[in-house]
Amino acid sequence: MRKLAAGNWKMNGTRASLSEVKAINAELDDTDPAVVICPPVSLLIPACDIGGKIGIGAQDCHMASSGAHTGDISANQIADTGATYVIIGHSERRTDHGETSDMIKAKAQAAHKAGLIAIVCIGETLAEREAGETLNVLGQQMSGSIPDVATSQNTVIAYEPIWAIGTGLVPTLDQIDEAHRFMRAELLTTLGADAQNISLLYGGSVKGSNADDIFSVADVDGALVGGASLSAHDFVPIIKALSRA
Repeated sequence: MRKLAAGNWKMNGTRASLSEVKAINAELDDTDPAVVICPPVSLLIPACDIGGKIGIGAQDCHMASSGAHTGDISANQIADTGATYVIIGHSERRTDHGETSDMIKAKAQAAHKAGLIAIVCIGETLAEREAGETLNVLGQQMSGSIPDVATSQNTVIAYEPIWAIGTGLVPTLDQIDEAHRFMRAELLTTLGADAQNISLLYGGSVKGSNADDIFSVADVDGALVGGASLSAHDFVPIIKALSRA
């Protein structure tokens, strides 16, 4: 099972921000988990040029390999920058851009075809959580969004309860445990024994002060981190917590 600390910069950062990637790189050693940072598209090439121990990923891709899709980027183009990961189906894409699970599955398939590792995101709203529908929602999103050819080599799953993203709210450890155990069981049913090796990340207001507790939960293999990944000061303690887990 692979430990992974992933940072999603969202629509933040300029070339000056790449100093933080260098600072994070400088803090890593051979005992640390895999680390990937997903900056805006404008920073993919210079971020890849930094090298070091950090992998670089994009935040979205189109399902088509090329064509008349103004403003979009294909998985092939992402791979051409030197990036190796791409986030697929983040809740902000599902909500702000109306992305369906079918679209997300097509994007993940495009990512796989281009040789990228797809970080497929799933998660419930607060209303769904309060209605007791969390596991039903997660099951539907997983079956609809994850390609049948997903493996531990080309796919990572990130559970991000929508109500915890950037809000400071964090599910209880029991709630995180329930979701991750469910995800693992579903993957084992659909993908077989290799699903035991697929990295399952938790995302939603992860920070240095709560990372040790979150990473103590069974089947939490790492984190997809938003705002805290923008600075070495905030992201490195999360990475080090994962190293200790």
